[in-house]
Amino acid sequence: MLTLTQLCSTILENARQFHLSLTAEERCRSRLHCHSDEGESLYLKLPRGITLQPGDRLQNEEGTVMVMVQAKAEPTLKVMAATPLGLLQAAYHLGNRHVPLEIHTDYLRLGADAVLQTLLEQRGLKVTFEVAPFCPERGAYHAH
Repeated sequence: MLTLTQLCSTILENARQFHLSLTAEERCRSRLHCHSDEGESLYLKLPRGITLQPGDRLQNEEGTVMVMVQAKAEPTLKVMAATPLGLLQAAYHLGNRHVPLEIHTDYLRLGADAVLQTLLEQRGLKVTFEVAPFCPERGAYHAH
């Protein structure tokens, strides 16, 4: 099992390279046993508070392995509204519940949840179940 501990900003020329598809929840964990898309057993050991983003690169301490992080498709709800105000109101109500939310100009995406789906549908929004990569907004105090 390979232990990955560092974020890498450059591509390591001679390193073995793997891809790691993780759900939004898994990308927030600082310790995680997982497998690369190629089947390699991996252990993530990252500083607390790190949220991995698609495109991030990890490496082992020796610099002999590099792993590219990807967003894994997972059960989600896609929320659309007839008006921009309807979409803003949906974002407001979901934000009041501290729901992780992916925000786009014409739709919102959140993790699949039957209770929230009912709430949104009762507000007249179109809610569609999808299995899709989910990349919620980072916290307000996270630097871009």
